[in-house]
Formats: sequence, structure tokens, C-alpha cells
Amino acid sequence: MSHSHPLVLTDIAATAALGHRLAAVLKPGDVVCLAGDLGAGKTTLARQVIADLCGIDDAPSPTYTIVQVYETAAAVPLWHVDLYRIDEPGELEQLGLDDAFDEAITLIEWPERLGAAMPADRLEISIAMAGAGVETVREARVTGFGNWESRVDAI
Repeated sequence: MSHSHPLVLTDIAATAALGHRLAAVLKPGDVVCLAGDLGAGKTTLARQVIADLCGIDDAPSPTYTIVQVYETAAAVPLWHVDLYRIDEPGELEQLGLDDAFDEAITLIEWPERLGAAMPADRLEISIAMAGAGVETVREARVTGFGNWESRVDAI
């Protein structure tokens, strides 16, 4: 089962506001899956969460390193993971994501590459571009699975 709701992100400030709301409810063991095409705003959203929880204003994208690990002000590890360059499920084992899923806050871009390793308890934020030209906005669908079903409306 899942529970979801849509959001319209009219600009970068709206994406940042979503990041603020998300950061306010995250706790150890939370997995947030950020889906969407290139340029949809996944990294922008993750950077806002990292800024709020870790005090790092310009966190680098983990596109090439795959994983960036930070420590929150509450001494909880925060993993920012970008699976864009993952081609085979076997590559996931080397990352140690199971440990992160248990004890860290984990933000995952391109989560569809997890395949069977997708955790049952997760929040999915899928961002899509809508409109064209000057009228382009982003539409986000926020969906809670497992223990996130009862928490998704807080975002």
C-alpha cells in the first residue's frame, strides 16, 4: 500500500520549501527516493535537505562519486546517493546501502536502479516537468510506502 499527494513546484523557492519541510521530519533509518528526468530538481531538493540538516550550503552532486556522506547537527549520518551511473545490480552491494538504510538518513537519486534492493519503507518524490518555455513548472508526487504512509501528509 501507499499514500500520496501531488505538489506544484513553481520555482526554485518552492523546491527549497519542499526541502525544508522534508528536512524537518527526517530521522535515522529514513530513505527518500528522488525520481525524475535530468534537470527535474532532484539534486536541488537534496541540497536543501543537506543544507538544513548538515549546514552545508553548496553540497556537491554525487554523480561521479556515487555516494557523499555527511553528518547532521544531531550526529546522524546523511547519505546522498546518485545511482545514475549504476548499470548492474551487483554494483549496489559495494556501496553498503543496507547499513545506510538501517541507521542513516538516505537520499537516493535515480532510485529505480535499486531494483529488488528498494526498501519497503520509503518516501518517493517523483518530479516531472510540466508546461513549456516561461510557463515551465515542476509537478512533484510525494508517496509514502510502509512506515511513511502515515507520515507523508506532514510534507
